[in-house]
Amino acid sequence: MKERWAWLGWFALGAAVMTAALLGAYQVPAVRERLEWRLDAAAGIVAGWLHPGETLPTPAHAAALPSLPTLLPAGTPTSGPTPLPSATPPPLPDSAGLPAPAWEKQSWNNCGPATLALALRYYGWDGDQHDISDLLKPDPGDKNVNIEELVYYVRTRAGWLNAEYRVGAELDTLKRFLAAGYPVVIEKSLVLPANEGGGGWAAHYVLLTGYDDGRQEFVTQDTYHGPDLPVAYADLEARWHAFNHVYLVVFPVERAGEIAALMGDEADEEINRERALERSRAEVAAAPEDAFAWFNLGTNLAHFERYDEAAQAYDAALGLGLPWRFTRYQFGPYIAYFNQGRFEDVVDLATSTLYRTSKSEEARLWRGWARYRLGDLGGALDDFQAALEVNPNYLDARYALEYVRGG
Repeated sequence: MKERWAWLGWFALGAAVMTAALLGAYQVPAVRERLEWRLDAAAGIVAGWLHPGETLPTPAHAAALPSLPTLLPAGTPTSGPTPLPSATPPPLPDSAGLPAPAWEKQSWNNCGPATLALALRYYGWDGDQHDISDLLKPDPGDKNVNIEELVYYVRTRAGWLNAEYRVGAELDTLKRFLAAGYPVVIEKSLVLPANEGGGGWAAHYVLLTGYDDGRQEFVTQDTYHGPDLPVAYADLEARWHAFNHVYLVVFPVERAGEIAALMGDEADEEINRERALERSRAEVAAAPEDAFAWFNLGTNLAHFERYDEAAQAYDAALGLGLPWRFTRYQFGPYIAYFNQGRFEDVVDLATSTLYRTSKSEEARLWRGWARYRLGDLGGALDDFQAALEVNPNYLDARYALEYVRGG
């Protein structure tokens, strides 16, 4: 018996030493970086087993697929985008190429900060992706940085640089900036292999540094796949479509007038959004089974606080089927449903997102507000606190926590 207890004691001591060694090794940045993505990928695979399904659920209170006349005014064309009239821009050259900034391989779930680092580096900035992610997503398990956060970083941390983003753009818009000497960040989709977080559809930022009409290709700086990669116009357009054709341009502050001239009257954000709304309407009319087109329509309607129509468009998108990661990156349905008093739908959609993206501070925030309106004060406080644990710099969650505690 004494020998047995001695053996157990030595086993416990060995396990404690090994655990301490592993914890110590985990504090080494290089080791941590290698382990974190593997642990996160494994967690994603397990979450997929526990909560299977390739698409987000349709909200319980969603109406049937809205008839097109409900959301599309009479006379909406059915053959593609129809932007509002604008001045005719000068012709573009057949190709353009910019010097590629020093390339940087992204760490796990860090394409936004890594791609922004490339854009800033083009203008002489000497930081790296972690300088950006330390502010915007201090928890590596946070799997998204939205484009407004990228703009915020540039405007508050990059000194002599500024950034603007717009939506509803055309391929020629991207070419125009490249021809004028400005690289452009876009958000598009990619398909992950099965061994990375469960695989499947996901969002991804890339930096464009050139184009060639003869080859029908853009040149991309891709922090996941590599530098100087060609991407066909048609492929980029198809993958960009899911993100409302959004783009971001970084520029020295003294060149703001030149950027405004390149944007034309879409330098006015409201004009840009009105055109994007018309584009998304036309795309829905041309392809009413396109879930991404419906989602873009909802997002553009929500910008104008037309929440009833936006909620109908989001219902259609979810009813047609959106990839399960979609509300990891875009949050319009939470806002539209909340403003329509559909609090249960906010809770259900956010919960579905959190099953497989537990560190989405935006899902936590909106589920917290919906729980608050449903009378679940404790659940609301838990969600707001959890959002702040993921990102202590998340001012919306801090305000929500203070508001509910004060109320």
